[in-house]
Amino acid sequence: MIRRTRKIRKLRGSRTIGGGSSKKRRGAGHRGGRGFAGGHKHMWSWLVKNDPDHYGKHGFKRPQKTITKFNPVNLAFLDEKLDELVLKGLAKEEKGKIVVDVTELGYNKVLGKGRITKKAIIKSPKFSESAKSKIEKAGGEAVTL
Repeated sequence: MIRRTRKIRKLRGSRTIGGGSSKKRRGAGHRGGRGFAGGHKHMWSWLVKNDPDHYGKHGFKRPQKTITKFNPVNLAFLDEKLDELVLKGLAKEEKGKIVVDVTELGYNKVLGKGRITKKAIIKSPKFSESAKSKIEKAGGEAVTL
């Protein structure tokens, strides 16, 4: 049967309220220390049974030099800055198309956010599918380095 009233109501009249001897509930000595105290000593068998992976290193951390970090640029940004890049000499105009190498600008991937209105030949190590299709739709080309 489900207990109708809280257990503490029943225990109120007693002297130790279900805590055993009156000395038992004084400090953390009753539970063998606070937290994981004794994890290597008197609580070891508990740890082995209930939390076997508590100690030691787990898993593998990849060396940072093996991870390629992407620095992407969006088409909207490129479209906005193309004329400025030609003036600065970071891009050049050939046969009515603007040629840009995004690696010279410090980027290594072209993403397809926004629209591109000018005909441009964009060179990059990586392109997203949407970026490729948008560049080609605008009459330019995406050159993978």
